[in-house]
Amino acid sequence: MTARLKRQRGTTLVELILSMVIISIALVGILSVINLTVSHSADPVVEHQALAIAESYLEEISLQAYSGNPSTGRSNFDDVDDYNNLINTGVRDQQGNAVTGLSQYTVKVAVTAATALTGGVNAKKITVTVSGPGVSGLSLVGYKAEY
Repeated sequence: MTARLKRQRGTTLVELILSMVIISIALVGILSVINLTVSHSADPVVEHQALAIAESYLEEISLQAYSGNPSTGRSNFDDVDDYNNLINTGVRDQQGNAVTGLSQYTVKVAVTAATALTGGVNAKKITVTVSGPGVSGLSLVGYKAEY
């Protein structure tokens, strides 16, 4: 009688190593995508914060009178021109007090001379620029009309 050879079942060492290498490469690819996503997940929040700061300053300036006497000290500003060349390192409220948690932002304001619009109305262009972590030079522009 001839001896029957038993057929082996299972995987070889080479097959195990090869499958581990393939799975490792796939995991590295997936984890690098997750890492990239997580590292930039706060970017929209930072940009939204900078936009909110710019909107706040622009609203404050727009609510002031079109013209008036020059004033010093932000708490005394009473017209649009007083804000020209204002630079705040760290966000400040209308009284000039620092806003907690926003010290890493820089706010610059520029007010241009009056420009004649259609219908003979004069307007001053107000540009508020905010810079900070992850945001470089976000500008918001508004106009204050003389009417």
